[in-house]
Amino acid sequence: MTKKILLILFFVFGFSQICISAGTDDGSSKVSTNYDKAKKLIIRAKKLDEKGKTEKALKRYEKALKYLLKSNQEKPLQPDTLNYLGFTSRKLGDFVKGEEYYLLGLQIEPQHKGINEYLGELYVVTNRMDLAKERLEILVNCNCEEYGELKEIIDGTKKSKY
Repeated sequence: MTKKILLILFFVFGFSQICISAGTDDGSSKVSTNYDKAKKLIIRAKKLDEKGKTEKALKRYEKALKYLLKSNQEKPLQPDTLNYLGFTSRKLGDFVKGEEYYLLGLQIEPQHKGINEYLGELYVVTNRMDLAKERLEILVNCNCEEYGELKEIIDGTKKSKY
């Protein structure tokens, strides 16, 4: 009888340890940050934009902006966050705020490829081609897709949607 009780206790204890360890975060599972959530929404919004589903894209950009603002509060002045803050603001039609975020990001990381490309696009849309070409000049030696994207928009071979 005692052996049965010990055996039952052993299994119950062992099973409870398995359950406890299964719920423990050992760093192997990745917790999604506000920045990560925003980035996913932006990627989805871009695809919707390309398909002409503007209203759905705008909803994603609005939601992404909220996550980015939270991310910027948690970890202020991160160039990638500022880049996407500028991008989502621009996509939502707030060119002034978008430009502010881009310029702030460039103060921290002047060679940031994404910021230079997107700021150049903003300058094209706001008819400031001289400033757009300055952004392109910064990217000229990066051997990156950002250079090609901005060049096509400046040359008029690709249309920028905001």
